[in-house]
Amino acid sequence: MAYGELDVLKGVDLTVRPGSVTCIIGPSGSGKSTLLRCLNRLVEPKGGTLLLDGDSILAMKPETLRRRVGMVFQHFNLFPDHTALDNVMLSLTRIKHMPRGEAERIAKARLADVGLASRQHHRPGGLSGGQQQRVAIARALAMEPEVILFDEVTSALDPELVKGVLNLMADLGGRGMTMVVVTHEMGFARRVADQVVFMDEGRVVEAGTPAQIFDDPQSPRLRRFLAEVL
Repeated sequence: MAYGELDVLKGVDLTVRPGSVTCIIGPSGSGKSTLLRCLNRLVEPKGGTLLLDGDSILAMKPETLRRRVGMVFQHFNLFPDHTALDNVMLSLTRIKHMPRGEAERIAKARLADVGLASRQHHRPGGLSGGQQQRVAIARALAMEPEVILFDEVTSALDPELVKGVLNLMADLGGRGMTMVVVTHEMGFARRVADQVVFMDEGRVVEAGTPAQIFDDPQSPRLRRFLAEVL
């Protein structure tokens, strides 16, 4: 993946197994978020292959891909003039062309899953940052994707709100949702991930279990990074 002449990702080779949680860690500017955005084609790679359950995502219509791969962003991207319920329903009615009654039933169930049944008629302005992020997660879940991508979803939150969102994500992972998570939260990566991927300068430097990455790092670059963040 490149922006003009600037190579942002080079030689990335990675497998994410169904039902697993992959956490991507690394310094700012290492290509983590760009990799995530390639996985649902918010940016287009200039070479290589991306397979979802054996199918090339580069050959799919973007809307088909985004039904199968959900994404939750750092900034919640909610519609401010819509209630939490309407925000979750929108993609069901517009992308899946679902009847309104069915969309409402699913949206209410997903908001209940994230602990917001009592706040469904509030607009984003009447919700805390952590609650807004949970609405965004409910919106992704409502589409019943095969994979959900999380891009630094706690970094815009006040510290006291981070734990609730991370616990919700840990619960999703425990229920078998395939997740790829770009995160600065090393405790979460150690506790929840099946696979931790360390990136630097657009490359995957190391990938392995949390124990391998955190307790037995092989590369000097990863050892330096961990010394700074742990």
